[in-house]
Amino acid sequence: MGALINLLRPFAHWLCRILFKIQFHGVDNIPPDGGCIITPNHVTYADPIWITIPVRRRVYYMAWDKPFEIPVLGWIMKSFGAFPVNVEAVDSSAQREARETLKEGRALVIFPEGGRTKTGRLMPFKMGAFRFALTYGVPIVPVTIKGASKVWPVGRLFPRRGRISVTYHPPIQVEQVTEETSRHELKRLARLLAKQTHDVVASALDPECLPASESEDNREIEPALSIE
Repeated sequence: MGALINLLRPFAHWLCRILFKIQFHGVDNIPPDGGCIITPNHVTYADPIWITIPVRRRVYYMAWDKPFEIPVLGWIMKSFGAFPVNVEAVDSSAQREARETLKEGRALVIFPEGGRTKTGRLMPFKMGAFRFALTYGVPIVPVTIKGASKVWPVGRLFPRRGRISVTYHPPIQVEQVTEETSRHELKRLARLLAKQTHDVVASALDPECLPASESEDNREIEPALSIE
């Protein structure tokens, strides 16, 4: 599958440059090896493809299962390492695959908002990705996708031409919790890590894409896979 990704990568990059004038910043911040969790904001079905294009190591994704039903897009997502998550029920299979991915020292993408935003504004982050990071002691790599809400807003069938930039921020190092760590303490640490990551992602967004308030909740779907 890695050979297929390398074959598709130049074409995907060329197409995105033509349609979206896509630019990538800070790709070197992706660790070259070892387990890590990449946490981008989530606006479009194409987010997994956009963030994978310049990354040379193999990347895996937890992604909403509905886009896999779209012809061509679903095939491309699978080719780029995405695996589906049923957000309408607890998906134990997807959770197991995510755990094994990290245990094997791979890079895992989790969209911490839990679903696409309807308004284009950054949503509060769920705790699942950050509990994984604390449990396995792997770094978090915040990623900001800028311009996606204008190119492919929710409700539009196909994207329009525009300008996309993807920023890979420096990794946030995470200390692994011990078996003695209480559930309450793990939850507290996950919240702190989620806020830190949220602030970093927000720092590279346009003002109109910043959260209107911390209490706003306009996710497309409330996912069951929260790992809480």
